[in-house]
Amino acid sequence: MNDGPRPIEVLLVEDDPGDVLLTVEAFEHNKVHNSLHVVNDGEQAMEFLRREGEYANAPRPDLMLLDLNLPRKDGREVLQEVKENEELRRIPVVVLTTSEADEDILRSYNLHANAYVTKPVDFDQFISVVRRIDDFFVTVVKLPR
Repeated sequence: MNDGPRPIEVLLVEDDPGDVLLTVEAFEHNKVHNSLHVVNDGEQAMEFLRREGEYANAPRPDLMLLDLNLPRKDGREVLQEVKENEELRRIPVVVLTTSEADEDILRSYNLHANAYVTKPVDFDQFISVVRRIDDFFVTVVKLPR
């Protein structure tokens, strides 16, 4: 018997420690305890997804929350690599960024982002947005296994 939605593996790609902390807090307060994995730049994101180096035993994420403005390899490059890869392209990618620029929104969707969400600056709104993303992908959307 299934007791509700299964926990999902979420990869957060975020270099701002404050935003990482807020996202962790938002996940901790949700009813479903999903596994949240955090990497701080685009290079680490690709290593995690390819299970290379220290991420050799990393789980395959069911969902990725991706900031665009990252060191070493930016989020646009990560998104492009993920969606061009046969094994990784099925992972839903939610771009979660401060940019409200039309060109970033358009480019993200052209690179096949599943959603584009602008980070609210307000603490409570940020927590609420992350919870809604989490809730949507856990209870509403059917994810590939």
